[in-house]
Amino acid sequence: MQENESALDKTVDRRKFTLASAMAILSGVAITIVDSGCGGSDSPTMPPAPTPTPNPNPSPSGDKVGTISANHGHTATITGARLAEGGDLILDITGQASHPHTVNLSGADLTAIAINQRVSRESSTDGGHSHTVTFN
Repeated sequence: MQENESALDKTVDRRKFTLASAMAILSGVAITIVDSGCGGSDSPTMPPAPTPTPNPNPSPSGDKVGTISANHGHTATITGARLAEGGDLILDITGQASHPHTVNLSGADLTAIAINQRVSRESSTDGGHSHTVTFN
């Protein structure tokens, strides 16, 4: 009976799965369900990379980290010093990706970001695609 109990403990019913999924979503973890069936697109697809989540508790330096749509290694960080400087900014978001992107931010955008207002801007198109970068 010990073997049967341990086997039953390892199964996940719909309720446990739903609860675990909800907890994962609320904690910012992505759940990917992969269809292993045949057919579909002829072109290879890259698995999605996790999107960095902005830090809700900014560092003492006041750096702001943006969220990047369809991210695959890019990073968008504006230092607190650069926010305080003001003026327009062309932000390089290359990060660990194999190709560059930039995001144009106006002085008004930087002021809004500095006071925790939401700002979203489209990146340059490089490598055949672009990204939406959102601060706050």
